Amino acid sequence: MSAIHTDQYPPSYYFSSLRYQQDYPMLAGSVNADICIIGGGFTGIASAIELAERGYKVVLLESHKIGWGASGRNGGQIIRGIGHDLEDFRKVIGQQGIDAITAMGTEANEVITERVKKYNIDCDLTMGYCDLAARPKHMKALEQDYQAISQRDYPYKVTMLDKNELQKQVVGSDNFIGGMIDMGSGHLHPLNLCTGEAKVATDLGVQIFTNSAVTHITPGETVKIETEHGQVNAKQVILAGNAYIGDLAPKKLPNISNKILPAGSYIIATEPLKEDVYKALLPGNHAVCDLKIDLDYFRLSADKRLLFGGMCNYSGRDPKDIKAALYPKMLKVFPHLEGINIDYQWGGMIGIGANRLPQIGRLDNNIYYAQAYSGHGVNVTHMAARLLAETIHGESDRMKYFEQVKHFAFPGGKHLRSPLLALGMMYHKILDAF
Repeated sequence: MSAIHTDQYPPSYYFSSLRYQQDYPMLAGSVNADICIIGGGFTGIASAIELAERGYKVVLLESHKIGWGASGRNGGQIIRGIGHDLEDFRKVIGQQGIDAITAMGTEANEVITERVKKYNIDCDLTMGYCDLAARPKHMKALEQDYQAISQRDYPYKVTMLDKNELQKQVVGSDNFIGGMIDMGSGHLHPLNLCTGEAKVATDLGVQIFTNSAVTHITPGETVKIETEHGQVNAKQVILAGNAYIGDLAPKKLPNISNKILPAGSYIIATEPLKEDVYKALLPGNHAVCDLKIDLDYFRLSADKRLLFGGMCNYSGRDPKDIKAALYPKMLKVFPHLEGINIDYQWGGMIGIGANRLPQIGRLDNNIYYAQAYSGHGVNVTHMAARLLAETIHGESDRMKYFEQVKHFAFPGGKHLRSPLLALGMMYHKILDAF
């Protein structure tokens, strides 16, 4: 069972290799805090650490387990950059904003790597990532990206590869014509990062409550956050539910749930591979992702399984059998894996925004939110957390560049927006085929 939309965490490879606890006490009674964070994924947990390090009393509420949503189910890739096509926002944020967000795209990865090192989080962190070009236009896009990186002070090695070098160094497949390696990006075990960070947060004094779904939020100078069995009274609140935010925001405040679309993404994990097999697949142990609209992403786990993901689904309908859907796609890249056993299959929901720029801001003077990472949430959530903490602490106004961008609601309302977007993505997939 993939357990995509149940109250149980899916029996994924990540869950089978979990090293930290997911469950904490349920909230009962009344608790006071400087800041209450709603959501126990990367955004919430990372925000809790940032704020606790700055001396705040923090309470975090999670409706299920820590890392229950996308934070504990994703491909585990940390990829440089924030947003897509920042030039589209030039009129709003100017060159200063473009430069600032570009720099944050590097800083986001460093937040993770530095935290893992500082607190000794056991999450299989491995540096090295490669974008794969399947078509000439993809290669052209990579060359443009490489030139842009070369013109700024990027502190990590970036290498362009032709087809021959790509096959030698990165991926043993004939499907790609070139690629670009970025040693400032990489991969890790996302559930162990999230639950490991939760341990760090509690060590810093954060109170974490799981199985404590929020039922009502009453805005005010002191915000009242209610659960079935308890209540938090907080000076400030962070909404960190992302794709699972639902209608949680107070009704009298701006609607943020209609500005994010939950989209499905799915992964299979093979049995552990023999040394000659995995070295032939990914000789450099890079995480990789192709540049197709209907993209595939894959990497090796610490115990040398191939984790193969993709099929981003905007329709709201999950595949009945994830293995049956993804296995042929894996064989298209690696046909010599025919007959390999698949030990795990699972899926989850990512949050998509209409303009693909993360939505980070405030609904009220003391109610903040961050969401819509569009498939790049591992690193961007950590940057969002830092921006929220900086803003609350009054030490930086960098969040303003995200607040300046207007985010539009998806058309069609709750029931029609997924089918409408699915049709739009189908159109772009057809264009991408040429």
